[in-house]
Amino acid sequence: QVQLVESGGGEVQPGGSLRLSCAASGITFRFYSMGWYRQAPGKQRELVATITSRSSTNYADSVKGRFTISRDNTKNTVYLQMNSLKPEDTAVYSCNANFHSVYWGQGTQVTVSS
Repeated sequence: QVQLVESGGGEVQPGGSLRLSCAASGITFRFYSMGWYRQAPGKQRELVATITSRSSTNYADSVKGRFTISRDNTKNTVYLQMNSLKPEDTAVYSCNANFHSVYWGQGTQVTVSS
């Protein structure tokens, strides 16, 4: 059974930081490209960042220079370090595993508010 379990969400003030984690089980993690997506209320889900099996990264323009995606294949975990957070970063953040199949986590809420 494949599971992607996100953690690390919460409420933070503008300018603050959070680190999201997504722990995978039931897949050969090192083969998978991993991604973080987010969905704000009333909006479509959008890509935040991806990292390939070879650790090549890609970011949405809105988060470049503020967010960093990384992976630890020894822990089957992908991370999203989020700095200089803005209110418009408020959303449910979900991780995604993509190889021959695509899997999604349940999501974690990030709220940026003063």
